[in-house]
Amino acid sequence: MPPIIIDDVFCYRGSNYLRMRLLLSTLSGRSVKIEGIRNKETDPGLKDYEVNLIRLLDKITNGTKVELGETGTTLFFQPGILIGGHVTHTCCTQRGIGYYLEVLLALGPFCKEPLNAVLQGVTHSELDVSVDKLKAAALPILLKFILVDDGLDLKVVRRGAPPLGGGEVVFKCPVQRHLRPLHWKEWGLVQRIRGVVYALRVSPTMANRVVDAAKGVMLKFLPDVYINTDQCQGPNAGSSPGYGISLVAETNDKTVYCAESQSAESGSDAILSPEDVGRECALKLLDEIHRGGTVDSSFQWLAALWMALGQKDVSQCVIGHPSEYTKMILRHLKDFFGVMFKLDVQWAEEADSSDEEEYSTPHKMKLTCVGIGYVNISRRTL
Repeated sequence: MPPIIIDDVFCYRGSNYLRMRLLLSTLSGRSVKIEGIRNKETDPGLKDYEVNLIRLLDKITNGTKVELGETGTTLFFQPGILIGGHVTHTCCTQRGIGYYLEVLLALGPFCKEPLNAVLQGVTHSELDVSVDKLKAAALPILLKFILVDDGLDLKVVRRGAPPLGGGEVVFKCPVQRHLRPLHWKEWGLVQRIRGVVYALRVSPTMANRVVDAAKGVMLKFLPDVYINTDQCQGPNAGSSPGYGISLVAETNDKTVYCAESQSAESGSDAILSPEDVGRECALKLLDEIHRGGTVDSSFQWLAALWMALGQKDVSQCVIGHPSEYTKMILRHLKDFFGVMFKLDVQWAEEADSSDEEEYSTPHKMKLTCVGIGYVNISRRTL
């Protein structure tokens, strides 16, 4: 449902998509009020990781005003000016660093000063994208929009597994005056598979077993498969034991698909075996390749956001089947910026009658919009 606007304040209800609404509020300068945040649950109000996110937004802005109700079920957020600069932040271990890093990635190009953020916490979480996936699949998308990529970097200093974390990453993002339009309609064929397996405070043989299981699946489809192992030791291994894998498929048109799997399942104390972790990640990557499109499904929403904020020109991007998060940001972009996307479903050719339905190619969707010409007025100029 569209928000209710009272005195130029967007009023929402419920905790769903709270991070998205705070992000768009910061970019648009529009205040938001969110009521009924988990008011019917036994533990009502904002969660610790959401309060932690608000603190991070306060660090990279100047003049942000936040008001919380007594029970935490009501939030008023009035955004300030994006200033960026050097920021050190300890993330809540209930969520991965990727939960916070995605917000910084969306806001970084529009800060007053180049963003240099040091984030500490859980680098690999089942609930959020890992830092490896962000580096491999999200940064190349941003490079399609920015004019100068000097200084864009994501470095993993230490890895940290849940529940205690102990990881650390450094994210650097240059500022931009504006974003250029995007025309990305071809994604090509997969030509190589690369990956990394990390082992934190466990036997090094765990990493080798994960590699063997993943390669056992991928080598049936492609010969060019190389998976590196990162067997962290000492302080670089974080505070909790764990292992996992991140696989990246690269096409001849520079499209990147990524999948990952960890030893610990979200919401469960069960630990997956190394063989299960490797096979699960390989199958996830094959599903991502089957979905197709020019961007990884986890970052469709970022591409749509930057298309809407681009210059006043037509931008086009072909994606696979849109995720629920992508559908919601398209609705929210209409609310905050008045941008409407034209959605063209491109159906694949019908499979032969002898083919089973499960092997048919899924449809693709072409997103088309005219950017609002968002300009970074805070950027310092000579």
